[in-house]
Amino acid sequence: MWKPPTVIGPATKKATRPSNKLPQSLIDGAKIAKKDIFDPEKHLNFQPPASVYTMEQIGLKGHGISPHAATEPFPLFTEEAIRQMRAEIFDEKVLAECQYSSTFNKNMVRGMGPARAPFTYDAWKSPEVLEKISQVAGIDLVPSIDFEIANINITFRDENEVEQTVNLMPSKELSAVSWHYDSFPFVCVTMLSDCTGMVGGETAMRTPKGDIMKVRGPAMGTAVVMQGRYIEHQALKALGGRERISMVTCFRPKSPLVKDETVLVGVRGISDLSELYTQYTEYRLEILEERIRHQLKKEREREVAKKPFNIAEIKRFLTNQKLFIESVLTEIQEVD
Repeated sequence: MWKPPTVIGPATKKATRPSNKLPQSLIDGAKIAKKDIFDPEKHLNFQPPASVYTMEQIGLKGHGISPHAATEPFPLFTEEAIRQMRAEIFDEKVLAECQYSSTFNKNMVRGMGPARAPFTYDAWKSPEVLEKISQVAGIDLVPSIDFEIANINITFRDENEVEQTVNLMPSKELSAVSWHYDSFPFVCVTMLSDCTGMVGGETAMRTPKGDIMKVRGPAMGTAVVMQGRYIEHQALKALGGRERISMVTCFRPKSPLVKDETVLVGVRGISDLSELYTQYTEYRLEILEERIRHQLKKEREREVAKKPFNIAEIKRFLTNQKLFIESVLTEIQEVD
């Protein structure tokens, strides 16, 4: 039986705050006069991607939960929406409570939640936004858990550093994040920085045959959707510019009947474990509940129709739920 790819997480085992401070200019520059509430008519700027790569194209036909692998960057949010999100990310309370660091990323903001970041939270919970994300993903999706709304990766150049011009040769490209698989079925990576003058920043995908395919780097307000749980990929470094801030929002299938091979390996060491485990357990139990209700309905309908009991079908269903429960037990771990 085919198994999903193994996810390798950061060496960081416990939530750790960054040791390097963010530039004050970054924080001051994110301040806005008035905070707004998310309005899709005002803040959504969706245009379909020019192209969508399929799982078949990258040699993974039949794998994952959708035939869609990854999109080219596409417009998603207006500049005003990005300003509102940045204002929440660089808010003093958020920075005091939601900064994380790992061996993969030195500076992250995670787990802001609806109280600290209502605009960002409402944006990713918006039916209009979810409709567009699902459209390009080729399957109905919902945010994985609230703690993953959202993960913001922040890289910046020291303000005293002299900018250098770097010529990238194909064989010498630098990676911002090493080759990896994601913990969640789908991700949406939204660019929150002005990328004018930047070089690089592509997402590279490696096929089972070892070939490399690239998706060009996004511009501010644009996004890339990828089935990252099943595709080996890495982010290439973007050179030029003083900052690169990207927002990664994780998604899972909306239907409880679709397989969900979410793992916590990649996020356990960069999360508040109580929040993470609570939200993860709750949604997994909800899936189990819906699956049992669905199967129970089928059984009652079978009985009314006076059809014979199907031993093989029930055993298959129960075995799948047993494996599902065992996967939850595997992910909920004590961390020393």
